[in-house]
Amino acid sequence: MQYLDRSYRELHRQDDLTHFKVAVKETDLDVGVRRDQYSAELIEKTRQIVEQCREPLEKYIKEDPGFLTALTPYEPAPYAPQIAVEMAEAASLAGVGPMASVAGAIAQNVGKSLAKYSRDVIVENGGDIYLRTGRIRYIGIFAGRSALGQKLALEIRPRQSPLGICTSSGTVGYSLSFGVADAVIILSKSAALADAVATASANLVHNKEDLAAAVDFAIGINGVDGALAIIGDMLAFRGHVKLVPLKA
Repeated sequence: MQYLDRSYRELHRQDDLTHFKVAVKETDLDVGVRRDQYSAELIEKTRQIVEQCREPLEKYIKEDPGFLTALTPYEPAPYAPQIAVEMAEAASLAGVGPMASVAGAIAQNVGKSLAKYSRDVIVENGGDIYLRTGRIRYIGIFAGRSALGQKLALEIRPRQSPLGICTSSGTVGYSLSFGVADAVIILSKSAALADAVATASANLVHNKEDLAAAVDFAIGINGVDGALAIIGDMLAFRGHVKLVPLKA
């Protein structure tokens, strides 16, 4: 297995929550829940929830492999499971293939299920976050080698949640990107949509002059609440984005 540095996880972990990891095949989650709700049983429950998300999707992909490889909007078959339908709908709005939304979709499905056990929950899946909170949260921004990376945080208020906060990068990680942005971050009530739009917007960034057009594209999609794009020492943002200095 190829090693992937996940030190960026320190940027979203919260001091008042207990965080734990759950990995099932390609899905590698960092989950935060209220301390009084944490237990070994909840870890196992989370693993079961991930498996329940993945199994119907994996089965469907075997029957419809075009869903896996499509780089443009793809119509799922009538027998597709609900998570595949959610992914395809989100990706269609963004103009990308459905797998561009898979990490956000899984994070959201797991987070919604865990909300039955913990009022506050954070599920991070490969840099894509589903957040449900009853207090103000600060989510640090990871942007690779950018001078702005690990210096800024998003301030998220309870009225914004539940919220998807998803990131795509052309310089960090192994996900497919046709751009060179250090980070494009999208905020949406739908983490699946945020994931797909982050991919589509990051594809548009080939130089610093493209930042404004990328966030304008993102905020123009119905369901996107905020968009932020970073390359080098420059950034652009639109919508409901509040940036604050990252606390040491």
